Amino acid sequence: MNHEIVINLPLEPHEVPTLRELVGWEGRHSDYPILFERCNFWAGLRDEKNELIAFGYIAGMGLQHGYMEDIIVHPQHQRKGIGQALVKKLLEEADRFGLDIVTLTYASKHTAFYSASGFVPCPGGVWRRKD
Repeated sequence: MNHEIVINLPLEPHEVPTLRELVGWEGRHSDYPILFERCNFWAGLRDEKNELIAFGYIAGMGLQHGYMEDIIVHPQHQRKGIGQALVKKLLEEADRFGLDIVTLTYASKHTAFYSASGFVPCPGGVWRRKD
């Protein structure tokens, strides 16, 4: 499979929530298409059947710093280099866009993946609103 990751790939509002659910995440259907209006840029990949199999984005104010989020690869296409290609494409676009810093949060089991992608592990914190 060709790993032709496309920046701002045209997407239907249901495609990312469906992919999120395939990897076991909450679909967050109400986030789409609003997310596309609010993030700096996104990237995606379709398979030979034109189905979305990879997605990720960088959000922020468009100044010095961006935040990478939702790096998703369809379970049937994982461990084939697609995730690495997706992160690389997003970081190339961040550089072209003029971002100096890109941060993200991830589960510790993904440290090797993100370290291999050029991220330096560092301490941080997460705040969540209580329901």
